[in-house]
Amino acid sequence: MSDASTARAIESLAAAIGDKVYLDVAKWHLYLGDAKLHTPLAEKLYPLVTGDKVTEAAVTDILASTPVALGGGQKTVTLADLIPSTGKADLMDAIADYQRDL
Repeated sequence: MSDASTARAIESLAAAIGDKVYLDVAKWHLYLGDAKLHTPLAEKLYPLVTGDKVTEAAVTDILASTPVALGGGQKTVTLADLIPSTGKADLMDAIADYQRDL
């Protein structure tokens, strides 16, 4: 796959998750697309998606290894800490939908 087609595929995956998965902070929902976190997450998920290695554990590992700076960088937490369980289920569904459309 060429770099351009890989970039388009990652962009498509980012779009698939950007408006479906949100961060929950004090009961405020901030969607990954609005937080500009959908593309970095899609870049990490893409090798799993193309290798048919998508498991809940693998996705959770990626979320746990993806830092999010808060308060201008005063504190860092992971996506795993900010996405509620329903959001993780929505992420798995969005990935499955994306894979079906490949």
